[in-house]
Amino acid sequence: MVRKTKQEALETRHRLLDAAEQLFHERGVSRTSLQDIASAAGVTRGAVYWHFQDKVELFTAMMDRATMPLEEGLLPQEASSQPISLSDLRWGLLNVFHSCSHSERTRRVFEIAMKKVEFSGEMQALHARKLANHRAWRSQNEDCFRAAQASGQLPAGLDVSAAAIALVALVDGLIHQWIMDPDAFDLMAMGEAAIERFMDSLGRSGGALLPPVSAEERARLGTQAICRPSQDGLLIATPGSEKRGG
Repeated sequence: MVRKTKQEALETRHRLLDAAEQLFHERGVSRTSLQDIASAAGVTRGAVYWHFQDKVELFTAMMDRATMPLEEGLLPQEASSQPISLSDLRWGLLNVFHSCSHSERTRRVFEIAMKKVEFSGEMQALHARKLANHRAWRSQNEDCFRAAQASGQLPAGLDVSAAAIALVALVDGLIHQWIMDPDAFDLMAMGEAAIERFMDSLGRSGGALLPPVSAEERARLGTQAICRPSQDGLLIATPGSEKRGG
C-alpha cells in the first residue's frame, strides 16, 4: 500500500505539472489560478498545496522538469572545478539548440518563460533565477576562454569578458528569434554554424574587417529613427532612409 500511495502521489504531481504547463502556455501565468490547474488535473485545490507551496514553486518545478534550454548550456563541473574545454563548451551549446528543436516540452516551457510570464509580484523570484543562470553561464564561458588563452588556443589579447557576453547574446538571441518564428530557420543548423563562426572569429589575429567608427559617425548617432514603419510592422532604419527635417 505504501508503494502504491507513493506512486499515486507521483502521478498526481505529474498531472498537476502537465496541467500547469498547458494552461500557462494557453492563458499566461498571471491569468491561470491554482484552482484552474487543480480542475484541469482532476484534483482538489488542497492536492495542489500538498505538492507545491504556491504558484512560484509549481512554476519552478515545471521548468526543472523540462530543463530550461539556457540552463542546459551550463555543463556540470568536475570535482576539481577546472574550466571546461572549448570542445565541451561547443557541445553544451549544441545541446541547447537540439533540446529546443526536438523536445516539445522544452520548447513549450521556454516559450512560457519568455512570453507568458510577468516577472513581478509573486513571480519576482523567477527573475532572480534567470539572472543567476545568465551570470553563471557568462562566468563559465569566461573561464573557458581564459583557460584556452593560457593553453595557446586563443590569442592573448582576446577580451574574454566581452567574448563571454557576446556568446550568451548570440545563443540567447537565436533561441528567442526561433521561438517567435520557428519556420524562419532551422535552429540546429543555424545554431551550429553560428557557433562555429563565432569560435573561429575568436582565434583570428588579423586586422579588423571594418575601420573604427569615425567621430562624424558617432555624432550622427541618435539623429535618425531607430525603426521606420511598414505595412507589416516596424523595420530597422537604415542610413538615409529617413528624411532630415529643416
